[in-house]
Amino acid sequence: MVATKRVISADSHLQLAPERWVSHIEPKYRDQAPHSVRLDDGTDATIVVEGKPQLFHGGLTGRPYENRSPNGGRWETSAGAGTPEQRLHEQDIDGVDGEILFTYPTGIKYYRGIADDAAYKAVIHGWNHFLAEEYCPVAPERLIGMCMLPDTGLDDAIAELEFAARSGMKAVCLYKFPSGKDIPTVEDDRFWAAALDLNMPLTCHVGFPGHAVFPFEIDPHKFASGVDPFTKFNQYAVRGANNALQMIFFGVCDRFPNLRLYFAETQVGWLPHFLDILDDQYDRHIHWAERILNMHKLERMPSEYIREHFWWG
Repeated sequence: MVATKRVISADSHLQLAPERWVSHIEPKYRDQAPHSVRLDDGTDATIVVEGKPQLFHGGLTGRPYENRSPNGGRWETSAGAGTPEQRLHEQDIDGVDGEILFTYPTGIKYYRGIADDAAYKAVIHGWNHFLAEEYCPVAPERLIGMCMLPDTGLDDAIAELEFAARSGMKAVCLYKFPSGKDIPTVEDDRFWAAALDLNMPLTCHVGFPGHAVFPFEIDPHKFASGVDPFTKFNQYAVRGANNALQMIFFGVCDRFPNLRLYFAETQVGWLPHFLDILDDQYDRHIHWAERILNMHKLERMPSEYIREHFWWG
């Protein structure tokens, strides 16, 4: 008997009217929670505090291409924005067995309009609590929500990671390195270790900030030639690959050989060319970088780390 192949969307988004989930935020912070507005052109949107409206993208999804528009998306009439049961019905129509559900495309960056860190963390936790307690349990094998992690420091990231694991969620989504910085740090190792101990898969939607940022401190006086070896290794990197290189050259993959990270929405056609050029550039530049900058040679070729530790959507 031939098994039926399952079709899983590895990069879907869940954009809901805030009123559907803000009750999961701790009451004393709900005055800073997002709320819905309807714009003059009839498009529904979300506002956090008094920030810029984030449009609901319902006009661009769930309808024939010729009928799509960035304007006019309504919470109550658009595909994907209703109950979990509606979402499952729409999956059935599309022939999809399940979806990995990221939050709004901008992720936690949108909630950074909340100046109070405690309120900011409460809003992120409220969303995660909604996913874990109300939305995903309707069909946990088909509604695969990605819990958000705050970027307010390592302890906060680990606390939300542990909540996700306790709640039975299937993965978490990083938007920065765990410490909240644009480069990996030694402190992040506590997070990587905790994720492995909890058997909690890690994802990232597109990539972290900090493109081509050297993954550790170096002496700027040693750059008289103006040649940055990390930029050479990184020059053909697209969407997330630069972050993978930061982790590789900072030694994260050597310290955590079982660590894996999935980068969603990366348009993977560039990947074979990148891996080819990466190893060539590494061969060309690592020797002088070791002599002049004390940059350590890798135990293996960088493409081997990419293939073993990172997945791409």
